[in-house]
Formats: sequence, C-alpha cells, structure tokens
Amino acid sequence: MASMMQPQIILLKEGTDTSQGKAQLVSNINACTAVSDVVRTTLGPRGMDKLIHDDKGSVTISNDGATIMKLLDIVHPAAKILADIAKSQDSEVGDGTTTVVLLAAEFLKEAKPFIEDGVHPQNLIRSYRTASHLAIEKVKELAVSIEGKSLEEKKNLLAKCAATTLSSKLIGGEKEFFASMVVDAVIAIGQEDRLSMIGLKKVPGGNMRDSFLVNGVAFKKTFSYAGFEQQPKKFLNPNILLLNIELELKSEKENAEIRLSDPSQYQSIVDAEWNIIYDKLDKCAQSGAKVVLSRLAIGDLATQYFADRDIFCAGRVAEEDLQRVAAATGGTVQTSVNNIIDEVLGTCELFEEKQVGNERFNIFSGCPSGRTATIVLRGGADQFIEEAERSLHDAIMIVRRAMKNSTVVAGGGAIDMEISRYLRQHARTIAGKSQLFINSYAKALEVIPRQLCDNAGFDATDVLNKLRQKHALPSGEGAPYGVDINTGGIADSFANFVWEPAVVKINAINAATEAACLVLSVDETVKNPKSESAQGEAAASAMGGRGRGGGFRGRGMRR
Repeated sequence: MASMMQPQIILLKEGTDTSQGKAQLVSNINACTAVSDVVRTTLGPRGMDKLIHDDKGSVTISNDGATIMKLLDIVHPAAKILADIAKSQDSEVGDGTTTVVLLAAEFLKEAKPFIEDGVHPQNLIRSYRTASHLAIEKVKELAVSIEGKSLEEKKNLLAKCAATTLSSKLIGGEKEFFASMVVDAVIAIGQEDRLSMIGLKKVPGGNMRDSFLVNGVAFKKTFSYAGFEQQPKKFLNPNILLLNIELELKSEKENAEIRLSDPSQYQSIVDAEWNIIYDKLDKCAQSGAKVVLSRLAIGDLATQYFADRDIFCAGRVAEEDLQRVAAATGGTVQTSVNNIIDEVLGTCELFEEKQVGNERFNIFSGCPSGRTATIVLRGGADQFIEEAERSLHDAIMIVRRAMKNSTVVAGGGAIDMEISRYLRQHARTIAGKSQLFINSYAKALEVIPRQLCDNAGFDATDVLNKLRQKHALPSGEGAPYGVDINTGGIADSFANFVWEPAVVKINAINAATEAACLVLSVDETVKNPKSESAQGEAAASAMGGRGRGGGFRGRGMRR
C-alpha cells in the first residue's frame, strides 16, 4: 500500500515532451520515409523536377537531391539526418544525392517490421553494418579500371561517366554536347584541385547549344568610365598587369585639415594629388603591360590615360576572376605599382572582348600555364540556366573523381541488383536472425532499379523479375545488366555506356547505412519547448536593457 502512495518523481521541467521506446523509433522511421518520398520521383533519366518556392519569393526548379534537401526546411530532428547525408554526398562526390536518401529511407523501411515485432535495434544495426562491408567489397570487386589508357580513350570514358550523370538532369537532351565540354574543362585544369579554377558564367538568351568553353578565363565586362570605348579590344600576346589598388583621385578618408598662410600654396597641394595618380599611371604604362586589371576601381582619369596609350583596363574585377586570370596567365596580383618587374606580369596568346548575347565578355585564351577553364552557359529562362549550372557542377565533380579514382561500375541499377543477389546468397550461409536482416538489406538495395522503372512509367515488378533472373545466372554474365530506360526491358549497362565511378556507389552505401544505423540507435527524444521560449525572452530583455541605457525598457516589453 505504501508503495502505491509514493509521489511521482518529476525530473524534467513542466511541458517537456519526451517520447521513447518502440513508438518513437517507428515515428522517426516514418518521418525519414516521408522525406524520401519528396525526392523519390527525381531519380534517373526519366525523373521529374521539383519547383520550390521559398519565403523570399524566389523560385528554384531542380532535380538534384542535395539542392532539394537544402531548400526543404526540415524541422524533424531524425529526418534532418537525411538532409545531412545528401549534403555530404554532394560535397564528397557530387552525384548520387537522391540515391543516398532513397537507400537510407529504404533500409529503415525494411527494418520497421522487425522493430514492430520487438527485435532489438542493436541486432539490426550489427547486421546492417556487416552487410554494408560485404556490399562495398563486392563493388570494389566488380569495378573496372580505366587506368593505363591513352588520353583519347580516357576522354571518351570520362565523357561516358559525365553523360550518365547529365542524363537525369534538365539538360539531358544535350548530354553529349555538355559531357565533352565538361571533360575538356576538367582535363584543362589538370591536377589542380580547386574547383574554383573552372568558372561557370551564365548569360540569358540563345539556346543551350550556344554555350561554349573557353580554354582560359572569361568574365563579364566590368563597370567602365568615359574613354573605355577608345581602348583597343584585341591584343596578341599582351603582357597583363594584375592590381589590387585603386587608380583614381581619392578624397581624404579622415577629415584632414590643412592650414595655409599663403594662397599660392593651395595650388601646390592640388598638384601633389594629381602628381601622385599620374605617377602611378606612368609606372603602369612603363611596365610594358597592355592589359591592366584591378580588383578596385579604375577611375575616369585613368581610363582616358590608358586609352591614349592603347592599353586596355578593367576595374572592379571580381576576386575569383582575378585569381583565375593570375593562375592562367602566370601573373601575380600586385598591391603596389612600384618596382613592377617582368616576372609579375602575366601573358596569354589572345585577349579580346567579345559580344555574348547582350553582354560583353573579356576573354583570355591560349594561356601558358592553362590551369583554368571557363564555361559560358546560355539558355532561355534564368531558372533553367541555374539548373544547368547545378547539373554541370555535378558532372564536373564526377569527372574529377573518375580521373582520381579511375574505376567505374555499371549504372542503371545493375550494380545494386548484383550486390542484392550476392547478399541474399551470403545470407543463406548465416545461422540465426541476422540471416533475415541481411536479406532485408538486400531487398532494400532493389529500390534503385525499382524507382528507375516507376519514374519511367514501366512495370517495375516485371522488369525486376527479369533482372533477378538475369543476375541469378551461374556464369555471372548477367552482372552488368540494368534497367533499359528506352525500351522498358533490361540491357547490358556496360555495353550501353551507362557508367558511374565506383566511389559514388561506395560513398552512397556507406552514408546511407550510417544514417539508417543512427536513426535506429535513437530510442528517446526529449524536447523542451519551455527552455526555448525562456531563452528567447532572456535575449530580448538583455537587448532592451542594453539599447536603452539600461534603465528604460522598450514599449511592450515585460518588466
């Protein structure tokens, strides 16, 4: 009786929301499934696009998993994990962002019936980890190396990888055109690791086919003063001077005060100002440079001065463009015009200003060190060009990865089916419950080919049965078979050049398994709404106290 009368012990603040146990886990799994349903239809060459309208009124049209996940303001703590793995896949490999979200959600979906039946999550986690190790070993075993090929062959193979990536994007219709452009750009920067060395410039108007690649640097004509039109717009083998200083008359920054006893001294002060700028300009002209670029403003006086001496100048050049010009031409950005030696000047074969659409571009081509390239994108609508830029970013990342880790696997769901078959076979050799768990992991991997069929409007069950039968052949010749998007049947993905770098798959399986295990290992969520509002109030009162001299409080603020 005494034990029944014991008062309830309250540990947490009133209003704290705690949910734990099986129901909590199932609700987390449901949240992750809901998130994956958003990006599910964007997978593959026949994937649909999403139009996302944010609170600022800007519209984004995209089918890149990472972009969509970033724009969805997900508040559910467990579902946020999926957004994070999409982001990490994007920064690590560049492609496969939708794949990784789908796989993670599917692993959780397959785990859900076991959780409801009372299986301990740790058992599932252990089996999933084992399965992922086996899967990754199998991917490495099935991967084909493209090392040791001639440059021409390698270019072809890399273009195939880029085309596979681009086939699922908005610009998929012109994938061959863009794939070769991306490969040329990546080969141009060579071993250079910084992605910023490939510039993407967007010019509305024209059509996609008007896009072009500059083996060098191109940037939009900057703001210019009178006298700019008199400057020559084309040079062969010019010397290029890069500055980070202003070339204009500057008023004193501080309120300087000069007292004169004699009015004639005033003129000497004005002259001194002019002498300073003319001295700077003379030094620029004497350096022998024919093109002068500066990150800061080049004023009207300087523009006219350079025009009279047949020198081209551009001020307020964006930092990244200036760095790219420096890398390409072999010049060094100077912070002073004193002592300009030939070593700090860059050079290129041809500099010209060219009209692209209704913009004018300054183009440096035939650069000696050649470690940079610029892709100028054309297209009808702004949203379209934005999406094209995101698609090309993915393709560039993929080609870079494929150059470094030169192994590829068959795409189109082929590799997923092969791993799935291998894991099912392996599961039969295991005694105990983990046989079931590894089997469910294998079944989850089939989500990729199934979704590819669904998005293309084919009968998924029919295609998957054909694939299972093909992959089950003892000779192993069925391994490269995947979904044929064009006919609705199955086809040899390798023969059809549907390739993706092995690193994409390895990373996707790793990240998806980790995310699934993370969600499965959470058994309690504690949310404290009170503390959040209390923090907000404390911050507000602190601001009120500071801003009003401490004593006087603002209107409507609690005392």
